[in-house]
Amino acid sequence: MDRLVLWNIDLTLLDVGRVSRDAYADAFRRVTGRSLSALPQLAGRTDTEIFFESLYLNDVPTGQSDAADAELLARYCWELEAAFTQRQNELSRQGRLLPGAGAVVSAAASLPGIVQTVLTGTIKPNAVTKLRTFGLEQFIDTEIGGYGSDAYPRGSLLMMSKGLAADKYGTAISDISAVYVADTVRDIEAAQLGGARSIGVASGRETVAELRDAGADLVLDDLSDTGQVISAIDKLTRVPAGR
Repeated sequence: MDRLVLWNIDLTLLDVGRVSRDAYADAFRRVTGRSLSALPQLAGRTDTEIFFESLYLNDVPTGQSDAADAELLARYCWELEAAFTQRQNELSRQGRLLPGAGAVVSAAASLPGIVQTVLTGTIKPNAVTKLRTFGLEQFIDTEIGGYGSDAYPRGSLLMMSKGLAADKYGTAISDISAVYVADTVRDIEAAQLGGARSIGVASGRETVAELRDAGADLVLDDLSDTGQVISAIDKLTRVPAGR
């Protein structure tokens, strides 16, 4: 393995927004004892960021120290996993794979030297549940991914994922042999900071123009053209001869 493809999950590969929002509200209530009256913008944010922004928007005080905040977050992540697990049967009924996502992830697995993982704002247990529900887990190495349960910026998570991939497979991942496929401007910025090429997919809240202006190496309307996406992944991660 010498090439790494990182996928964002929500609004890049699939849409389970309704189930996720219900799980957020349930977990928030269990941890704080209050209803989730206001939910922050979700696009491009980690579950950790969403939780602390939700505390602020709903006038819930945080802990009195970093240790107290860490304990509060740990409780929330535990409740969020439980709330999501309770709604697992709803995922396939209320959620959907986005156009072309299944075919593209399957086809990318056959490219020489490619390993696929995820870089997502979702906590790891819930990310794995989403992938498994829609038949994508078999193509994804979830051990080397970056997740919303880690309280780091997404650019740092990308660097960590590259390091985990190098340790596991024994091959360093260069900035020109990794590509992040995602749908928000924050994701494109994370690719630049974390050392990866980027493919912006305008299947979320942000437009082709916004993703292009953010510096994406390529911007697509969606993933429906399997050949186009696979060709782009192959081209963007192929290290020139002699390097």
